[in-house]
Amino acid sequence: MKERTTLKKSLKAHWVWAIALGSSIGWGAFVQPTTWMSSAGPMGVIAGFGIGALLMMLIAVSYGFLIKSFPVSGGEFAYSYISLGRTHAFIAGWFLTLGYICIVALNASAFALMFKFVFPALIENLKLYQIAGWDVYGMEIVVASVALGIFGFFNIRGTGLSGRMQFIFCSVMVISVVALTLLVGAQPGAGLSNVAPMFPAETTAFAAIISIVAIAPWAYVGFDNVPQAAEEFHFSSRKAFTLIILAILFAAILYSLMILATAMIAPWESLVAQGEVWGTGAAVQELLGTMGLIILVTALTMGVFTGLNGFIISSSRLLFAMSRAKIIPDAFSKLHPKHKTPYVGIIFTVIVSMFAPWFGREALLWVVDMSSIGVTVAYFYTCFTAFTLFKTNMGPGFNAAKHVVAPTKKVISAIGMAASLVFLGLLLIPGSPAFLGIESRIALAIWIGLGILFYIIKRKEFNQIPEKELNYLILGNEKIEAENK
Repeated sequence: MKERTTLKKSLKAHWVWAIALGSSIGWGAFVQPTTWMSSAGPMGVIAGFGIGALLMMLIAVSYGFLIKSFPVSGGEFAYSYISLGRTHAFIAGWFLTLGYICIVALNASAFALMFKFVFPALIENLKLYQIAGWDVYGMEIVVASVALGIFGFFNIRGTGLSGRMQFIFCSVMVISVVALTLLVGAQPGAGLSNVAPMFPAETTAFAAIISIVAIAPWAYVGFDNVPQAAEEFHFSSRKAFTLIILAILFAAILYSLMILATAMIAPWESLVAQGEVWGTGAAVQELLGTMGLIILVTALTMGVFTGLNGFIISSSRLLFAMSRAKIIPDAFSKLHPKHKTPYVGIIFTVIVSMFAPWFGREALLWVVDMSSIGVTVAYFYTCFTAFTLFKTNMGPGFNAAKHVVAPTKKVISAIGMAASLVFLGLLLIPGSPAFLGIESRIALAIWIGLGILFYIIKRKEFNQIPEKELNYLILGNEKIEAENK
């Protein structure tokens, strides 16, 4: 049997926390507050994100157990294989690959959008065409592509470098958000009085909160980057659960502080009514001047950088794990001769993401909305796998190599499965607050169709791999057998 390629253990615990937090807090926390408040009001958004964080923590229980038991690259791809076998492993990997690469692309386009707000004369050059009402500029494409190229280069140079950078970026982002909130609160005329009314007049408090809970999988996607990096932990995998919980908690606090800071500037209903492209940016600049805008732009830049960095790491590790299992070409599991990083996956992620700015931001948002389905599917698979491995007692079928007696955690993993199905329902059931638009549904259908076609082509070859060999390639241990093949 060919020896399994493995990744170097170089990630420290605080770097992994930064990967989870930085990936969860991207452009949305700084660009979207007025959009979110228009539909849910300040308290609706804060309560919605708080409930969403609690649901994500329930799902994180399953992640913590599986990372500790199976510290391998691939995350949900490997977990789906453990409980449901080859076909479901492919489904999880296929959806996640799209989700991760889309988020890399969206962060790059958000970076260009920020430049467009701060330096409009620079970016609004070389107008090329218009897609879905969005003007596409040549300079916008250049800025996004340069950012992608730089982070691709840093990731190829080594996980240690990208992990260290991630922690620095995260620290600067947290400090900037806290400083901005305190500065806004200290200004005459600004303050908590502007936060009223708590909810929009035209909707109920329940509907307002649910509309935000529905986007929780998108808002907190990033904590699930931790299992993708598990093979590179330079610390005990038992710490993973604590790191994930801390990352979700910090993410919920940062989201809430940005909503609070925006709402305190002026009566929030008037901010929303202005219809600014970047409502928070315009409001902060008017209240705090250039210095306030610099702090906000710094926080946004760090949020985008951490998202770019974190999801390039995750995308390349997922591609690496799928290649190692012989689902996709062998090139993706090749390591750089000097830096020992999965450089082909990094380059692939960067190049594919570079196409995104050419299609305009609106078209990209359709694909990203659709990719929320993939992330939610991955949550379900993880909770389902944990549910099968948690046992209420040491009865028939108990295998000490795989199972653990944990009735409470079994119930929590079942709740996680239910929460994932609710999120899927909110995205797919007509009339729900987060129902996907027609463009997103078309993109989803195309991606599913491509996945079916690719699987049909690869199925015979994939199914010919002996079970023991596939166990070894995916999990690093040929004796741990998946439950269904």
